[in-house]
Amino acid sequence: MNKITSTVLMLLLFCSSISFAQSTETLKASALRDAKIASQATLKMDFDKLLDYTYPSVLELMGGKEKAIELLNSTFNTMKESGFVFEKANVLGVSDIVFEDDQYRCYIEGFNQMIMSGMRIKSKSYLFGIYNSEAKFWYFMEAKQLKNEAMMKQIFPNFKTSLKIPDDETTTEEI
Repeated sequence: MNKITSTVLMLLLFCSSISFAQSTETLKASALRDAKIASQATLKMDFDKLLDYTYPSVLELMGGKEKAIELLNSTFNTMKESGFVFEKANVLGVSDIVFEDDQYRCYIEGFNQMIMSGMRIKSKSYLFGIYNSEAKFWYFMEAKQLKNEAMMKQIFPNFKTSLKIPDDETTTEEI
């Protein structure tokens, strides 16, 4: 009986680890999918769609979705008048998925290329993702904002993560 019990326990352990691996792979795939949707929405200036994937506390800080759309439209219109052109917005990859503070989290690596004032700007940046398990999609915010202590106190009081998110990188070249 002891041999059967240990065999069953080993099988259960093995099956649960496979299940967790499949679940994290599914979460990773959905993070990639949702980040690509948000990235394309940015490229198309579809701020309504972009804000669907923005973490709700960030939207609250912006005064709600309508005010956020007004702010983004105004900002991008002003930038366009100055010659701003979004050339590329690509999602390059998804980090490992971690489960902490009752949330699945990851970061997304992205690449953006823009033109402004006779300069081509290339930027590797990161989004911090939090999975909405009820709606089955990911919310995002700029990962660099995790270093903004004042903002973080409003969005995530007592925030901690085990994810090691790289710093953004930006290069410019004259056109």
